[in-house]
Amino acid sequence: MSGATAVGEARRTASTGKPAATGRRRRAPASPASAERRAPRATALEHRVLVGSVFCLCGIGLPVVLSASAVLSAEGGASVYSLFIRQALFLVIGLVGALVASRVRPETLRRFRFVLPLGTMVLLVAVFLPGLGHGAGGSSRWIGAGPIQIQPSELMKLAMVVFAADLLARRAARPDHWRAVVVPLLALLGLAGVLIMKQPDLGTCIVISCIAFALMYSAGVPGRLLVGAAALVGIPGAVLALDAPYRRARLLSFVNPFSHAAGSGYQVVQSLVTLGQGGLKGQGIGGSATTWGYLPNGHTDFIFAVIGGNLGILGTVAVLALFGAFGWAGYRVAQREQDPFTRYVAVGITCWIVVQAVINVGGVIDALPVTGIPLPFISYGGSALVLALVGTGLLVGIARRQVPSRPAVRLVTPAAARPRRQAGRGRRPAVSGTP
Repeated sequence: MSGATAVGEARRTASTGKPAATGRRRRAPASPASAERRAPRATALEHRVLVGSVFCLCGIGLPVVLSASAVLSAEGGASVYSLFIRQALFLVIGLVGALVASRVRPETLRRFRFVLPLGTMVLLVAVFLPGLGHGAGGSSRWIGAGPIQIQPSELMKLAMVVFAADLLARRAARPDHWRAVVVPLLALLGLAGVLIMKQPDLGTCIVISCIAFALMYSAGVPGRLLVGAAALVGIPGAVLALDAPYRRARLLSFVNPFSHAAGSGYQVVQSLVTLGQGGLKGQGIGGSATTWGYLPNGHTDFIFAVIGGNLGILGTVAVLALFGAFGWAGYRVAQREQDPFTRYVAVGITCWIVVQAVINVGGVIDALPVTGIPLPFISYGGSALVLALVGTGLLVGIARRQVPSRPAVRLVTPAAARPRRQAGRGRRPAVSGTP
């Protein structure tokens, strides 16, 4: 650059206040406002996936419950819509509970870290008291009076999530993991497991155990401690599971259900037949013949088989995809969370729903032993549906709070953008710096 040119560039810079343009144009760095506008799209996606997947699963569940329970209700002398109406009422209560739970702040939820487990323990004991506990099908799992009955074992899932999340948030960084973390969780798990197994309810015990171990793993508890804790829980659990003759028969029939088709393997055989009859597109809602009294517990534990019979392979794949989307969104929400307690709550709720779905579907397709656990959001049942929706509401609230608020945008109208003309025709506004 010559001297005259340099002097000209300096004069232009001094007069305009801007540096002279060069031959290569540099891209301006992204402003904080534009980066903030881009950030919500990622976190808002998880929020929409959680809400959308749960609404779709509940929408699939209602007509399938009607299909699986119509004959059962008619045989009991009630209306064919009786269980369907009750399930719809449970769904409304659960959605209201989810809406309220989504507004609960983490610090408010954390205050119940001891109240929830202790209160649930009292309810688990009350199940066995005459006049309070109610049984069905050889199990004593409900407490209440008249049509209002709750299942305390379902509440224990939420209690385990809150208690373990608070414990890990306070003690996960301590070096003595066994005494600080593992022992308290095993104590709660052991007490709850004994009471739940006496009902008996093996499936719920498995889900609660998976929640506790998933939270310990996510908190960085060493693997050797997890293996030791799993042995302490698994060996007594296996002994209790094999102690009952009917559970032992279920385990043996799991290996080859067709050799026990007239006895302990009857449910699994009818489940596989129902899935096979559905084909690719299914036989329509109410079209599967096995729902007409041939598939026991078709509206509860084996509702996934009814989905296959009514909606075919496409319907079952859609349900599995929805649970997969729920698990992905829950994992992403937990991964982004900075607060330890809130992160562990997200991990626990996600594990709760996904593990329960895997256990139920595995039993229906004979990939796992039958444990008598409902399919979340779809199976008939008040306590399971309401508490699953409440847990989802807590997870949705965590996801919504992760979405940063959009910056306020000042709208400028064309009239405001135009410079005002001074009095008099043809006169332009004065510009500072001009004579």
